[in-house]
Amino acid sequence: MKKYAAIIFLLGAAGALLAGCQKTDSESDVTPTPTPAAEAAAEETPTPEILEAQDPEPTETPVPEGYVTSYLTGEYVPETIGRRRPVAVMINNVQAALPQAGIANAGVMYEAPVEGGITRMMAIFEDYDSLEKIGPVRSCRDYYIFYASGFNAIYTHYGQSAYAVPYLELPEVENLSGLAGYGDQVFYRTSDRKAPHNAYTSFEGIQKGIEINGYSQDYAEDFVPGYAFCGVDDEIDLPGVDAQIVKPGYFLNEPWFEYNPEDKLYYRYQFGDKQIDELTGEQLAYKNIILQYSTWRNYDENGYLNIDVDAGNVGKYIVNGKAIDITWSKQTPWGPTYYYDTNGNQITLDTGKTWVCIIQDTYADRVEILGADTASQEAGTGETAETSETDSTGETADTADAAGAAQE
Repeated sequence: MKKYAAIIFLLGAAGALLAGCQKTDSESDVTPTPTPAAEAAAEETPTPEILEAQDPEPTETPVPEGYVTSYLTGEYVPETIGRRRPVAVMINNVQAALPQAGIANAGVMYEAPVEGGITRMMAIFEDYDSLEKIGPVRSCRDYYIFYASGFNAIYTHYGQSAYAVPYLELPEVENLSGLAGYGDQVFYRTSDRKAPHNAYTSFEGIQKGIEINGYSQDYAEDFVPGYAFCGVDDEIDLPGVDAQIVKPGYFLNEPWFEYNPEDKLYYRYQFGDKQIDELTGEQLAYKNIILQYSTWRNYDENGYLNIDVDAGNVGKYIVNGKAIDITWSKQTPWGPTYYYDTNGNQITLDTGKTWVCIIQDTYADRVEILGADTASQEAGTGETAETSETDSTGETADTADAAGAAQE
């Protein structure tokens, strides 16, 4: 990640976003797999069109009284929820932490690699009032701070790497930390698991932390939503390639998503099995999937990653059984990430939850998007992920996770 003083990233002149859903049954010239190089993206991407600051309210039908259109999902939600600042909670994602609790309520889920070959998730919530258990909560990595900031979210974590500390101390970052003096009022530990896989928070705990820190729960006056949604009664019809199974290519949990044409959702699997929410007992399912390729390097010999969050690159947008090539960029380091089609227009998301996978661009060849024919051959093969959470040095993932960290 670029240092704070050097991460001001400005685009060229901004125009108006195309306003509704783009629906088409025609095929377009789409390159199945773009070269994930920031330089190529910068040279080939047309000048993007950006959404102006406004609520993403559909114009086709009136919003029910007392409701607004969610900035996270495009769905109609009570105004008390949809215009309350969201919270972004770091979620442990090793086998010892499964099943996770409360994450089905997240409108947007981020997944990115951390050291040791594992991934960590960040669940972004606006509707979490009923949750008495969210987690296990885990420690911060610096790049997640900027993903959370793009949603004007209050960032919630239990511990942090040394490289995250300078960012957490900036005035732009409002966060709740399990290591702060008030931590035991926000977080709690259970006795059914060993630390560090047993730290949780709740709606009540988060509200207490917000109160202690004096954080506002109103969106910032200059907040601009990064996502543009189609109307709640509409549906996105992409002219892309078939996408029945999506494999992000992460090493240890080896996750994948399977498309169900009946409800038109992508169901999540990892470690060779369904990924479920402990509180509901149901498998996680998402409407939209975004693969966001990013340049990166190692901070040090412990494997801590420096993932670039603001140097635009390429990716994939996947919805309703189809996938297209996209590019992504930021206008400001603390602002949202915008996604564009190959014509330079901001993509329109379908109404529903979104899962964003951050892909290290040098591992782009591990990503697989399979059509129905290929997917049917792989379904039920019983292939599972590696059960060992050991990195190339022989350290367990949790040991690697702790090495060099600041008071994790």
